[in-house]
Amino acid sequence: MFVRTPDRALDATDLIARYDAHAPRYTSYPTAAQFTADVDAATWGDWLEAAPTQPAISLYLHIPFCKRLCWYCGCNTRAMNRVAVMDSYIDLLLAEADLVLARMGRRVRVGSIHLGGGTPNMLPPEALERLFAGLAARFDLSDCFEIAAELDPEVLTEDWVRAAGRIGLTRASLGVQDLSPQVQAAVNRPESFETIRWAAGALRDQGVVSVNLDLMYGLPLQTVEHVVTTLGQVTTLKPERIALFGYAHVPWMKPHQKLIRDADLPGAQARFVQSQAAARYLTGKGWRAIGLDHFALPHDSLAAAQRAGRLRRNFQGYTTDEAPVLIGLGASSISRTPQGYVQNLAQEREWRAAVGQGRLPIARGVALSPQDHFTAELIERLMCDFRVDVTAVARRHSRDMAGVGEVWPRLAAFQADGLVDVEAGRVDVTPQGRPFVRAVCAAFDPGARDFHQRHARVV
Repeated sequence: MFVRTPDRALDATDLIARYDAHAPRYTSYPTAAQFTADVDAATWGDWLEAAPTQPAISLYLHIPFCKRLCWYCGCNTRAMNRVAVMDSYIDLLLAEADLVLARMGRRVRVGSIHLGGGTPNMLPPEALERLFAGLAARFDLSDCFEIAAELDPEVLTEDWVRAAGRIGLTRASLGVQDLSPQVQAAVNRPESFETIRWAAGALRDQGVVSVNLDLMYGLPLQTVEHVVTTLGQVTTLKPERIALFGYAHVPWMKPHQKLIRDADLPGAQARFVQSQAAARYLTGKGWRAIGLDHFALPHDSLAAAQRAGRLRRNFQGYTTDEAPVLIGLGASSISRTPQGYVQNLAQEREWRAAVGQGRLPIARGVALSPQDHFTAELIERLMCDFRVDVTAVARRHSRDMAGVGEVWPRLAAFQADGLVDVEAGRVDVTPQGRPFVRAVCAAFDPGARDFHQRHARVV
């Protein structure tokens, strides 16, 4: 690999000052912030009719219910424990599936199912089994190789875990964030290590082969010691995956985050130190760094995908899912076909009304142009591999390299500061540049000028 000596040696403080701007997490391109109402239910219906069903599609089901509202949360959810409300939501999820399948007009094979939220284990066990019986009656699940769910250990029960075993749950993500009582109190998320240990063991006993723990840095009152102490506890559980997300403080978008005092939040330098200390700890204990913020044991499928150059990125983060079609069901869920992305109505009441009236509950979306497909692959490879051969990608998309001519001047500052190496159309993000890869990706994004206050900061 060509290595260029930077024009000047910059320490982390200098780099943060220079590159800690607002930028997307690039779980898609174009990003959800670029969706518009120009793409509507009629558009989605046309895309469904033309959607390929080979290979098998993926399903995402959004469950917008939680036991309590965590103040750091950026998800579409609400505190709810009324069984009747959750039962009627299941009915409407299946009704939405009927609307989708009516437009697709053929039997559809499903390769993977992901339950997100919210807290899917807020559903009563019998409701969970009824949901999956309904899916099995509508879709061909005979080749479904993965069923995953995001779970709150504090809400998990033995009955729910047994029901999860009966539906064939294979992967579970347990929300941990931080185990310090001080930090937990600052974000309204009390949780004990014993609860997490019980949850991981119970799920494995029911056939879950991959346990993921979701952790965060940059939380109010959080220090490096809190992060490392939490890691010291949870790594004893040998989770196959660990996701380490930086807290995104966006109170202008999520008003409940105003309950977190700005004065309690670590600054950019402290956040950077926390993330780097965590990465060193985990890689030192045998987990492989996966992309920007995931870690996996070498035997896990995520690590295997990285080794094979087949790591992907979607709205759930880093993934092995290569399906070209994703059908999202439920309030706020996002779907994808080769033609573009759509998002359901985010307000649960509006989503319920639309499905109840027999309408596809689409709020907005974006159609993908050939240029978008090209840019999306460039950004995804940078996010997943920290390198991209722009010339090779352009050739696959029959694009003229002149179309990316404006990118090279944007990368000049990154190269001068030692964050990227550029040679013969290939861009390599250096180890020093990896924490700033979102900023590097933004150099390829024509909409970068509109990022201010629409996305969290890079560090």
